[in-house]
Amino acid sequence: MKNVLSIIAVAALTAGFVSCGPSAEEKQKMEERAKFVADSTANAISTTMETTAAPVDSAAAAAAATTETVAPAAEEKH
Repeated sequence: MKNVLSIIAVAALTAGFVSCGPSAEEKQKMEERAKFVADSTANAISTTMETTAAPVDSAAAAAAATTETVAPAAEEKH
């Protein structure tokens, strides 16, 4: 009988702790943390996109400039 009552008491305490959930302060902190992580991730992605796009554009511009300067020189030799 004592074992049955002990098991019931442990089950009741466990159910009580699980059913409570986070407090209002904890929920607010979790929401603030989620917003911070989302903003940081978006900022990191946009920064990465900006830094990787710049070298590609400048490399294309350099290649175009090289082609323009070489082509007239080739025509002059004929």
